[in-house]
Amino acid sequence: MVEVAWPWLLIALPLPFVAAWVLPRARGLASAALHLPHLGVALPEQANVSAVPWLRRGFALLAWALLVCAAARPQWVGQAQDVPRSGRDLLLAVDTSGSMGIEDMQLGNRPAPRFSAIQAIGADFIRRRTGDRVGLLMFGMNAYLLVPLTFDLKTVDKQLQEASIGLAGAERTAIGDAVGLAVKRLRDRPQQQRVLVLMTDGANNSGELDPNKAIELAAENHVRIYTLGIGADTLRINGPMGTSRVVNPSADLDEKMLSEMAQKTGGRYFRARNSADLAEAYRAFDQLEPIADTTQNLRPVDELFWWPLAGALVAVACAFLLPVARARARQSVPT
Repeated sequence: MVEVAWPWLLIALPLPFVAAWVLPRARGLASAALHLPHLGVALPEQANVSAVPWLRRGFALLAWALLVCAAARPQWVGQAQDVPRSGRDLLLAVDTSGSMGIEDMQLGNRPAPRFSAIQAIGADFIRRRTGDRVGLLMFGMNAYLLVPLTFDLKTVDKQLQEASIGLAGAERTAIGDAVGLAVKRLRDRPQQQRVLVLMTDGANNSGELDPNKAIELAAENHVRIYTLGIGADTLRINGPMGTSRVVNPSADLDEKMLSEMAQKTGGRYFRARNSADLAEAYRAFDQLEPIADTTQNLRPVDELFWWPLAGALVAVACAFLLPVARARARQSVPT
């Protein structure tokens, strides 16, 4: 159905008639008449000029009426549609330090770096968060907000896929700065919706904000933090002459700090030793922080103001072109 957004503007429709009634009339043309010095030459008593002015006046009034209608914003309002309400304000904080390139994960039965596993499995997780505002934060030696909180999940997924190791510095890991930046971005959001998912394979060894202070800030601002420790416990490395040795690629992982961070902020710590554990952690997170399932009704609105606006422009053009056309028509009449 058609509705008018600002119907009060329609009171301006009779304004030209009010102005004609209130304002004084312009002087007649007698004082400006042409006096010919030659005797015996007389002008017609009344020229037949009433038709064109009245027609132009009609086009002017029509243009005014259409302009007022356009200003009132006519709209076409469609049928009500169900759309998901906003659920969580969720920030994903991903470690991009050099150790995230260790190939102790599996993708398609082939060894894959830790960061690639986060990209592959995280893409499906992001797509499932319909109704949530999702943002993306990268941290290494520094912490950067790559994508602010948004409903545009495709953009978040695209930026995650295009990110690379070392984007925020590859030599060290500033976990405290990442948490502090996340709290800064989430603290103005509704209290029950502030969620941070932090994924790392190391310990805090860079940055200005101490992790303990970052935990306090998160707890004070009611930011729930879910932490994921990434990396296998054992990795076989081939050496020279056919030898090999087994190492622990996750020796630097500070599980105590990650567990404390999750516990003190009302979240939970997950340990992802392989891709299956990582996928299971994402599914568990979906259960702990359910996706918004309530809906609200919205009616799509299409603006129609350009129709009367176009009509007004046509009416103005006709008002100016009509005298020209009439003059040319008179000139073409043989004398």
